Parts: sequence; structure tokens; C-alpha cells
Amino acid sequence: MKQDFYMKIYQQVSVLAGETATQFMPIMYMLGFGLLASIPALILSKLISPRRRYNPVKFLPMECGQMPSGEGRAHFMMQYYSYILMFVVFDVMSIFLYAWGTSLFSIPRSATLPILAFLGIMFAAMGYALYLSGRKGIW
Repeated sequence: MKQDFYMKIYQQVSVLAGETATQFMPIMYMLGFGLLASIPALILSKLISPRRRYNPVKFLPMECGQMPSGEGRAHFMMQYYSYILMFVVFDVMSIFLYAWGTSLFSIPRSATLPILAFLGIMFAAMGYALYLSGRKGIW
């Protein structure tokens, strides 16, 4: 009796495992195609590449074909920090609002409360960025 129970569970698990494996077959085909396409390409590029590797001009620092002049680091103007914050806020907000808006009619009404909380947090960050943009003493 107990053995039949375990056999039934084993059959159900094996059926589920088989269904899961067949669902991943397109991904496995893509992986196989990627390997079949990339490995010969890498081998072919290695075979036809030039053998002499040392060229002192290649190791010189260049800037659009010209010798670089001046300092390599640039000073970042902190007065634009608030605008960077606003961009990040709008960027994240647009991603989530688009996803929420496309599924608006298929989700329950109770799903509006989390998006309102999200908007509240985002607008608080936006208000802080606007507050920082108005303070001239910190720049």
C-alpha cells in the first residue's frame, strides 16, 4: 500500500520534470546555436589574425587620433546634481508607470494603493531634488 503511494508520487514528479524540461528546449536550442556559431568564429579569427602583435604606436594614449593634452579627469559641476536626481526619478517612474498603465484594466482596484505609495516616494525624491536646485549656498 505504502509502495503504491510512493510510486504514484514518483510518477507525478517525473511527469512534472519532463514538462519542465520540454519547456526549456527553445532556450537549449538557442544556447546550442550560439555555441555552434561563436566557437568557429573565434577559431577562424585566431587563424587569420596577424602574427606580429607588438606595435609601439598602438600603446600610445590617443584622443580622436591626436595626442591627448590636459588633465585626464574633469571636474563635475555639482550644480547639476539636482537635475541628475530628477532624471533618475523620472526614468524609474516612467518604467513602472508604463507597466502599471498597460495592465491597469486587468488588475484589481486594490493594486492602486501600492502605485500611489510608489508615486508618493518618487514625488518626495523629486521635491528634494527641486529643493536642492534652489539652494545656491551648497554649490
